[in-house]
Parts: sequence; structure tokens; C-alpha cells
Amino acid sequence: MIPSFREARFSAQDGLSLYYRDYGDALSDRTPVLCLAGIGRNSKDFHAIASRLSDSRRVLAMDYRGRGRSAWDPNPDNYQPRTYVSDVLHLLTVTGVEKVVLLGTSLGGILAMLIASVQPTALAGVVLNDIGAEMPAAGFKRIRTYVAKIGPQRDVEEAVNTLRGMFSVAFPDFGAADWRQTVESMFRRADDGTLVLDYDPAISKPLAGQGDEPPKLWRYFGALRNIPTLALRGALSDVLSAETFAEMGREKPDLVRVEIPNRGHTPTLDEPVCRSAIDAFLASIP
Repeated sequence: MIPSFREARFSAQDGLSLYYRDYGDALSDRTPVLCLAGIGRNSKDFHAIASRLSDSRRVLAMDYRGRGRSAWDPNPDNYQPRTYVSDVLHLLTVTGVEKVVLLGTSLGGILAMLIASVQPTALAGVVLNDIGAEMPAAGFKRIRTYVAKIGPQRDVEEAVNTLRGMFSVAFPDFGAADWRQTVESMFRRADDGTLVLDYDPAISKPLAGQGDEPPKLWRYFGALRNIPTLALRGALSDVLSAETFAEMGREKPDLVRVEIPNRGHTPTLDEPVCRSAIDAFLASIP
């Protein structure tokens, strides 16, 4: 069976080996899409949407340093947004991509706003998946806790039960197959046979030093003022509040805002509402 993507690696500015998936036709005349995951996630999260979009355009999905198949950084201080932005821009350089539509989930959306502030010409459009200009303290604390909390799991069944216990509020209609797929994307098999989260545990160290107050990102959100942007919000989200979502619309009147029913943090992007919104948004990009 021919895989639907090409696997590749590149060296970051400090020499660390980083992994990415490359879907679709690199010579397509449509603007490529770059997918960036949440803090503890990786390129596998985007396989369904990348495979679908790659019928007509190129799609890149990278693993941040310390995640998935990218190398772990010997210096945990590098696990922070400034380094990730540099890695992303380096990926665009080595792949010869001058401009992308950046689809960012959670942390990926924060990086999209940061890139808009330092290199806006790289962005033809942005999709923010359940992330905005500020976060409620409770949601910020929950993410910090989950990154450091989930230990080794004996098998898939235990991992499913762990995830269901922690995240069922955000995905109330998930069935057994959905939870198993989530386990497959979040965990890897360790040498002792247990399942462990597919990232370097040290990614949580910089978070521990940030305090309990979530960062305010309005200045960086403002950098999107001239960039077409679609904002997705899970209706049950504890990371992007309805109030912030509404305020973002007032700050950026051309912001396309879509709420995803029955979803918390974060929508999978395979929900019919997400698919329709993303397809319509991409069709509007020159």
C-alpha cells in the first residue's frame, strides 16, 4: 500500500533533527497548508484532514522538538514558543514554501499569532483551533497538569480508560474507536512494553516556571489584523471562553468564527462543521 504522505527530516538552526510529514503535490498551484499541533501532540493528529486536503494541495505537518519522531532537546529551556517559531520558519525554508495557510491547534495557534507578529508575509491565512487571545486560568492549569500527569499505561485498554476519565467532558460523544485512535496518536510503545506519552517529559519544565496566570496574547492576536483568519471554538471549551471568542470578533471584524457543538478543547477537525468551515475558508484564499 502506497502511503499518503512522505516522511522527511531537517536540521533545526541548532542542529537538532526534526521530523515532518509531507502530503500532496509539492508543485500544486494552491497555497500549501501547514499543520501545527497542541503542546503534547504531534503530526499524527492531522492525518485525516491532511489526507483529505492533499487531494488538491500540499500539506505539511511537523513534530515539534521533543515530540513524536523529532529528536529530544538536551536543553529543556528550548521547549518554548520562541524556539518553536524558529523551527517552523526553518521548515518553510528547507521545503521551499514561501507562504502557507497555517492551521494551528492550541499551541499551534499561539505559534501562528507569533509568526504573524515576526514574519506576516509567510501567512496567506490562519486557522485557530480552540485557542485565542487569552485563556481562563482553570483551562491553562488543566493543560499544565495533563502534560506532566499521565504516566505509563500497561496496555491500550488502560490508556483508553485514563483518557476517557480525563477528557470525556470535552468529547461526550466519543465511542470506543475514537478513544483508541486518540491513544494511537498520543502514545508510543516503550522498551518495557508499556505505553507512554509520545514526547519528552521535560517539555513540562518551562511550563512549571510560568506561574498560574495564563499569558495575555491580545498583542499577538492583533498581528492577524491583515491576515484572513478562521477561528474555531469547541462549545464546551475551557481554554477559549465564549466571552473571549466574542471579543476577538469585535477586535477583528473580518474574523470568521465557527463554534463546534459537543466539543471541548480541542475539536478533532474531522467534525462535519469543522470540515465545512475549513473547506470554505481555504476556498476563499487566493
